[in-house]
Amino acid sequence: MVLNKPQVTRVLILALPETAGSALYGMVDVLMATGTLWQTLVGDSAPFRPFDVRIVSVTRSSFRCGHGIPVEPECAIAEDPLLDVLILPEIWLGPDEDIGGRYNGLMTWINRKYREGVTVYSACSGSVLLAESGLLDHCEATSHWGYQELFRTRYPKVRFRPEANLVYAHPGGRLVTAGGTTSWHDLALHIIARYVGIGEAMRIAKVYLLKWHGEGQLPYTSLVRRTHHADSAVRRCEEWLRENYRDAKAVTRLVRASGLPERTIKRRFKAATGVSIMEYLQNLRIEQAKRALEQGDLSVEAVCVEAGYEDVSFFRRLFKRLTGLTPGQYRRMFRPLTVENSPNPSQRIQ
Repeated sequence: MVLNKPQVTRVLILALPETAGSALYGMVDVLMATGTLWQTLVGDSAPFRPFDVRIVSVTRSSFRCGHGIPVEPECAIAEDPLLDVLILPEIWLGPDEDIGGRYNGLMTWINRKYREGVTVYSACSGSVLLAESGLLDHCEATSHWGYQELFRTRYPKVRFRPEANLVYAHPGGRLVTAGGTTSWHDLALHIIARYVGIGEAMRIAKVYLLKWHGEGQLPYTSLVRRTHHADSAVRRCEEWLRENYRDAKAVTRLVRASGLPERTIKRRFKAATGVSIMEYLQNLRIEQAKRALEQGDLSVEAVCVEAGYEDVSFFRRLFKRLTGLTPGQYRRMFRPLTVENSPNPSQRIQ
């Protein structure tokens, strides 16, 4: 007998042609299995279904989403289906693409449902839809770290947090964004814990081997990304830094090499790339350090020198600030991937 049987929560998961099928059906599967899978496998309590999960789209017409995966919506937004929770999963969208104008009717519907009291969640690039709707204006939000530049240029009113794996945009928890790609795992566990209970969330995590990404997105984030801008002088500066980042006087020599006044090149560099010259240089150096930790056996002190730093204490603090992990923790997290896939069997983890 199940005591305190949870109320059934009506969940709609949005599907569009741009939707990633793995995130869409993964979320459907996990939420539908809540209350039943562990109970069936272990038999310690009677199964129950806390979620009524359906796929919603702009119309009921069947279509194929990302990678040609078929989708048959169970309801359309024009039918005004009843719901308590709306989930916007990942969509396939290039970091320089513009989704503006594609789904004006959908934007209106999302806004109306939110005003009516529906709780809205997004996973990965699903937050781009929320940003386009305007619901994230003047709010904190996250998404895949690769969309940092997109949010900076197209949705400047959103306070983007690329390091987080789950962000409350609304203080009451009615607007929640999750980070990159498999952070839908974190979002699913969060939803289960919130509407069913922490115990059931832990059971689902055990059954599906889902991992809560408590370390956030920083360890996975590429610190150096090419931004699209038309400033040729800044582009030359970026290329110069990529070749000379180990130089102890890189910033001074870069300014001299640019042929522009120091204040001018620093201002233009920040305007074009979104970061200062020093921040860009530090990002290049820490990226080099990350690669060394992933692929080699150099000591942290040697990695520090290879990256262009002399003060190991400063290097450790900077590395932790930019990646969320100490150099040692980073090596333990990512080194096994390199060793496990090494062509030399003696180097593989047993």
